[in-house]
Formats: sequence, structure tokens, C-alpha cells
Amino acid sequence: MSNYHEPAEELSAQARDFSRALNSLKEEIEAVDWYHQRVTLSENEELAQIMAHNRDEEIEHACMTIEWLRRNMPGWDEELRTYLFKDGNITELEEGGEGSSEGGSRSNSLGIGKIKK
Repeated sequence: MSNYHEPAEELSAQARDFSRALNSLKEEIEAVDWYHQRVTLSENEELAQIMAHNRDEEIEHACMTIEWLRRNMPGWDEELRTYLFKDGNITELEEGGEGSSEGGSRSNSLGIGKIKK
């Protein structure tokens, strides 16, 4: 079964690389979930520690893939800069200006200055 929704032979090498990275990211995130569930329910402390280590390795792999996507696939850099490592309500960060390094709440201003009367 193919992961492609379009004919693979018609996709550019770059598009196929993006698909590989995105599919790898999905698999890493799924593995994090599986390991975390096992850690949570394991009654054997040593086994739980091993599985927690494995989970954390999968998180590392996911982060490495996200960084590759940030560097190579359009859109990732701007969105990651908008949402990551910011304080405040996550759903309001976009309102602070997409891609801005500031974040925070957006004012109602268009940024063109005050009208003088």
C-alpha cells in the first residue's frame, strides 16, 4: 500500500522527501504514544524505565524530523516561530502576528498610526 495520494512517479524528488519526512514524523509520534501508554501501565519499575527511555528516544527522532521540515518544507518555519516557546494562550498566539517573534495579543490597529483631527 502506498502513502501517496497522487502518482508517485509524477511527484518531484522534493515532494517525495517531504512525504517521507511527514510519514516518519507520524510514525515517531505514534511510537511515543505507544511507549507512553506502556510506561503508564507497567507495574515493573525497571521495565517502565526502559520503555520511558525508548519513548524519549522517539521524541528525539520526532524533533529531529520537525527540524528538517522547518529547514526544508515551506510553511514550517513560520508556523513554528509563531507557536513554539511562547507564553500565553496557544490559540491566541496567531493573533499576535503570524511568523512574528513577539506573539501575544493583536491590537485592533492596522499599524498605520493614529488619525489626527
